[in-house]
Amino acid sequence: MLRHVAAILALPFMVTIVIPAVLITQTQAVYPGWDALFPLNMLLYILGLLLIGVGLLLVLMTVGLFATVGQGTLAPWDPTQRLVVIGIYRYVRNPMISGVFAILLGEGVMLGSLPVLSWALIFIVINMIYIPLSEEPGLHARFGADYDDYAHNVPRWLPRRSPWTPPATRG
Repeated sequence: MLRHVAAILALPFMVTIVIPAVLITQTQAVYPGWDALFPLNMLLYILGLLLIGVGLLLVLMTVGLFATVGQGTLAPWDPTQRLVVIGIYRYVRNPMISGVFAILLGEGVMLGSLPVLSWALIFIVINMIYIPLSEEPGLHARFGADYDDYAHNVPRWLPRRSPWTPPATRG
């Protein structure tokens, strides 16, 4: 349990709480509702909350699957020991990144903060480079043909319409 808490504090917590808090503190660029008139300001606030909620759900689902099925954490220094291809992973290969990105977008929209939205963009660009160049080759090295089959059938970023069924569970 402690290793999961450490990984969460080191990664998603830093990315979604600490860095946005520093950006907001340093820039003072916060305009809740983007200074729009009612009801648009409330709609933006609600949209931000919904994005944060969806993002938190994705993060929690991912951490749970990594702990129970993958026997590891979300951290590169303590990776899963088994390939996780159930639950949300049947639809999309990177739900953790999608969840963190949704949280950042939600924070930026809800708080009316261009620096936080800029950080969200930087975060996703970094991951769009890092994942195919570093993480995926590592997954291929650890899980071989099983990962290759999975990667061939499940999109990296945008979810499939229907869940993918791994070959071992097909009937």
